[in-house]
Amino acid sequence: MTPANSNRPHRDPPLCPTDEDSIIPKKEDRSEVRYVNRRSNEYIIKSGIAGGLAGCAAKTMVGPLDRVKILFQASNPHFAKYTGSWSGVAIAVRDIYKQDGSRGLFKGHSATLLRIFPYAGIKFLSYEQIRNIFIPNKDYETPGRRFLSGSLAGCISVFFTYPLEVIRVRLAFETRREGRSTLTSICRKIYNEHPPPTGPQQIKLNATKPVSSTISATSATIQQVTPHSGIANFFRGFTPTMVGMLPYAGSSFLAHDTVSDFFRAPAIAEWTTLEETRGGSSDRYKPSQLTWWAELMSGALAGLTSQTVSYPFEVVRRRMQVGGVVGDGHRLGMAEIGRRIWMERGWRGFFVGLGIGYIKVIPMTATSFYVYERGKYYMGI
Repeated sequence: MTPANSNRPHRDPPLCPTDEDSIIPKKEDRSEVRYVNRRSNEYIIKSGIAGGLAGCAAKTMVGPLDRVKILFQASNPHFAKYTGSWSGVAIAVRDIYKQDGSRGLFKGHSATLLRIFPYAGIKFLSYEQIRNIFIPNKDYETPGRRFLSGSLAGCISVFFTYPLEVIRVRLAFETRREGRSTLTSICRKIYNEHPPPTGPQQIKLNATKPVSSTISATSATIQQVTPHSGIANFFRGFTPTMVGMLPYAGSSFLAHDTVSDFFRAPAIAEWTTLEETRGGSSDRYKPSQLTWWAELMSGALAGLTSQTVSYPFEVVRRRMQVGGVVGDGHRLGMAEIGRRIWMERGWRGFFVGLGIGYIKVIPMTATSFYVYERGKYYMGI
């Protein structure tokens, strides 16, 4: 028996999406709905891990160059003759390898990794959070806000990890084969270092001059009440580090984001971004993922820019960090070290080792940003 409604025309059921359809987009629409909550705990933790791994990978790649640069910047007496020429870098690497082998090229690297993981992790996750506050949407996207976000992120990371940086520099600075320092021994040595006291002879020599005697006595009193040893030794060079971090981190993130935006321009996005990540221009969505070469180029230009504008502060910082083993042992301030560098070599003294910096910064910063961005991509944030 034929049903009564058999002659009715067939109609498709009404388009009423299920809950699953409304949550999971179709494949062709996924690029438009890649929403990411940058304030979630998941995003903060994963971005910190990605940043830490990025820093470790970058520092490992340029470990030998990093040690040579420290020796040049801090005017190590055994390597001062190699500065000022490109061949000096290769000769210094050769001499270190002949003296201590591959271990010598990576001396202090354990302290580097111990410091760089929290440093890079804090820096990257801080930048993401600070940027989210200063740049909530495209209307607030300005170079000044990008620069400020990067500067603050860099300062926050330095504040929490600076003592580890001092330990790393001191380990890398030593070149003696005998009595090889360990992490524990170098920490004990830094902690117990004392500057030469102001001797009474200096005051006696000026006893006939009331003004000079008063100044000497006042200086001696200041040295007695000012902490020059113990925990304070782990913060030598902290001021120039913070001052130098403002242009370094700010210009680094600014340059990287600016170049990345250029590579994401619609005219060239076909060649510079991954196809499956294109689309979604709103700040609530993840930006398109750059190809490997575009990401490496963005990071390289970022490092080149930041190294140039902040290098003089880095030279002053290195000289302050090794103050306990160079010269007469007195603690010199940022201005005094700047004057000494100027008297020794003029303006060129503030750029000693910059050639190594350029050689080092291209692969280091490129690797750092590449691993960070890829880490976020594979972690799904």
